[in-house]
Amino acid sequence: MICLQNVYWQRERRRGHSVLHNITFTIRQGGFRWLLGPSGAGKSSLLALLNLESLPLTGQMNILGKSVSNTTPRSALVRLRHRIGMVHQDYNLIHDLSVFDNVALPLRLQKRPEDEISEEVKAILSWVGLGAHTGMPSASLSGGEQQRTALARAIVHRPEIILADEPTNALEESQAYRLLDLFDELNTMGTTVIIATHNEALVRRMPRPSLYLENGHLTCEGGE
Repeated sequence: MICLQNVYWQRERRRGHSVLHNITFTIRQGGFRWLLGPSGAGKSSLLALLNLESLPLTGQMNILGKSVSNTTPRSALVRLRHRIGMVHQDYNLIHDLSVFDNVALPLRLQKRPEDEISEEVKAILSWVGLGAHTGMPSASLSGGEQQRTALARAIVHRPEIILADEPTNALEESQAYRLLDLFDELNTMGTTVIIATHNEALVRRMPRPSLYLENGHLTCEGGE
């Protein structure tokens, strides 16, 4: 479950000017939310907060049963982040590494055995349709293939929450819909999914509850 109550957040370099104001919402485990709103509304900031890249200035935030605040020990935050996957709109792949090694990175950071890593990575790449691309440099992939690689890396450690920031922004329609189908399948399997997007066609294709941000305020929440 994700639960925020009266959460405020601001950038360190902009003391006195909050970016997210009085954010309150709850998403049950296995829920799905579109995160909508104009550019600059605070969508990326909210995703960074949920991914524990930032911490709330005030208010209460509970992620997967764990209370999160500025006083939460770093070790506890690291353990909690292992239960969250993040898909960025610019892929964030390491182009000097192969597809396999990019996807394996989260498991290697967890110091998992290499035979276990190999099994998990191959299974995930097969699921996203890239089983034949394991040894290819990530820089040689198309945009859609790079985004599916980024998704595979985000889910290879089997997180309970998936966050995605404009994941279809640079994709053609057919590629965007294919990626959306993968998110839908993850959600069907019980993963909580939050996708920030400007793409109204995606929202129409898969009508689900939404969070709508405007100027850092949550102006609308569609529940389940």
